[in-house]
Amino acid sequence: MTRIQTAYATTLALGLLAATAAPASAYRVFVSNEKENTVSVIDSEKLEVVKTIKVGQRPRGIILTHDGKRLFVCTSDDHVIQIYNADTYEYIQNLPSGSDPELMTLHPSGNPLYVANEDDNLVTVVDVEKGAILTEVPVGVEPEGMGISPDGKVLVNTSETTNMAHFIDTETKKTFDNVLVDNRPRVAEFTSDGKQLWVSAEIGGTVTVIDPATRKILAKIAFDIPGVTKDAIQPVGVRITKDTKKAFVALGPANRVAVIDTATFKVEKYLLVGQRVWQLALTPDDKMLFSTNGTSNDVSAIDVTNLKVLKSIKTGRYPWGVVVTPN
Repeated sequence: MTRIQTAYATTLALGLLAATAAPASAYRVFVSNEKENTVSVIDSEKLEVVKTIKVGQRPRGIILTHDGKRLFVCTSDDHVIQIYNADTYEYIQNLPSGSDPELMTLHPSGNPLYVANEDDNLVTVVDVEKGAILTEVPVGVEPEGMGISPDGKVLVNTSETTNMAHFIDTETKKTFDNVLVDNRPRVAEFTSDGKQLWVSAEIGGTVTVIDPATRKILAKIAFDIPGVTKDAIQPVGVRITKDTKKAFVALGPANRVAVIDTATFKVEKYLLVGQRVWQLALTPDDKMLFSTNGTSNDVSAIDVTNLKVLKSIKTGRYPWGVVVTPN
């Protein structure tokens, strides 16, 4: 080999070695622990807790800003939203939220924040930058689920006792339609293309799929698990892959996550996880799914490609909400 060829071969070999040795980017998974007043931070590669953050009382709903820099936590018994630096884990400030905030969602633009207030039958609209309440939208009894369309034009809230999905125009901040679903709806989740809205009904034991454009029901999905009684099948958390091909539903005391084909609305598989599986979060690349398992005090890490539970990760007491960094 010539001197130039030798140098080229050496450079190529070193480049390949560096590429092989370079670690893949790990995501951080934030989990609110309802009965410990903490948030656990999980490394998505190590699949272990790397930090525990002390927060306010009874943390439940938990989200990140779209840039991943700030963590918002519904501290329900403090009646505020607490904000933390997602990198340093330092407390930043409180946002007003209305009474007993449970779940929340951000507008795609990053402002405002929409909060479900379970005690007051209201959705509170909060200006994140000004730290002020803009308005309150009356909804049904015991509001919880908060879903927003990809274009940010429609907000959907579920009311647990009224058994409805309330459609709210984010421009006028008024309710323009209501869809009756099964008993105790908990989570509302839009597909990434905005063509479907999935609403879980905990006591009804079903998931209702709605066309947001017409508000017509497209499908009602029920679940049947051998050896598990119907009353133990309680759908709560719902997450759908970005390609809209697969949906995952947490089934509460059934201790399973259902895997659903969104084209046929058929259940493909049930994944056995921890006890009382509650909320779910996908990594941005849709390769991993994390479930909070309240009464076993752990989080299940699921390989989405192979539909296999990889590990149970111990957290604080009663893990409730879960969110993954966007990058």
